[in-house]
Amino acid sequence: MIGRLIGWVVFLAGLAVLARDVLVWIDTKQWTPIALGQLWFDFDRSSLNLVQAVVQRYIHPFLWDPIIVTVLLWWAFAVLMFLGLLILALSGRRTRAPTSISRRPF
Repeated sequence: MIGRLIGWVVFLAGLAVLARDVLVWIDTKQWTPIALGQLWFDFDRSSLNLVQAVVQRYIHPFLWDPIIVTVLLWWAFAVLMFLGLLILALSGRRTRAPTSISRRPF
């Protein structure tokens, strides 16, 4: 249940970013979707800098550049929508086992 909720929230965030990109496209007549890294930077630049420092110092510098930097350069709406669908697919819908209704004799 929580996984499906998170999946839907992430997917809808991707749709919101796509709507933002379409509105910018209509306004400027130029298709320039926002990159994931730019969106993160605009949202909270200090957390982006913190994650970069932690990854480079304590995990491995190669992981940040080129791997994470490449992902941060992808279109934000595509990454968020894909991630949301992936979370939805992995969380799956739980099916309830049929319950037997026991009848008491009259």
